[in-house]
Amino acid sequence: MSLVDRIDALLPQTQCTRCGYPSCADYARAIARDGEAINRCPPGGDAGIAALAGLLSRPRLPLDPECGQAGPRLLAFIESDDCIGCTKCIRACPVDAIIGGPKAMHTVLPALCSGCELCVPPCPTDCIRIVPADAPWSDADARDARLRFDRRQARLSREREDDRRRHERELTTKLDEAPPDETRRRAVLAAALERARARLGARDGHNPGS
Repeated sequence: MSLVDRIDALLPQTQCTRCGYPSCADYARAIARDGEAINRCPPGGDAGIAALAGLLSRPRLPLDPECGQAGPRLLAFIESDDCIGCTKCIRACPVDAIIGGPKAMHTVLPALCSGCELCVPPCPTDCIRIVPADAPWSDADARDARLRFDRRQARLSREREDDRRRHERELTTKLDEAPPDETRRRAVLAAALERARARLGARDGHNPGS
């Protein structure tokens, strides 16, 4: 197991971004490779800092107050009467703990919620409350949350790739259907298609022109 993986295994996997990084794994990489401070994880608290200090043989530090305060596990709760089914909270949840459909009431699954609070800012009706959890966040919760986060990231990556390929097909169709005498329109479409193919080629790891 790499040093990054060992550090990541000590982080709570709430994916709350309070450390200033987009994920626990990104924070782990910054600690291992860039010497980032080990005291930037409020959900991990003093115990997390102590574990990181022991692994890395670094001094134990107090939690950085700029990252927030440590405390008991919290959960998000959606007030059903005010939910309009906009799906913004679902898109914001890093661990897929919210279920529901467009224009239908959403529900937070308490057993999966990491208490990251990322669903609160995008809610247009302020119908999400943060409440105390009945049980603390365990190591098993952290492992399960990491799996859900990784699966979500993989799903989003596939969706972005599908969107890119759909866009390429649409540009190809428009270029094929553009009259030969509309030279400016064809040039614009051809340039856009070339950019789309270049992005797909970079994503696939090869030169699209080869």
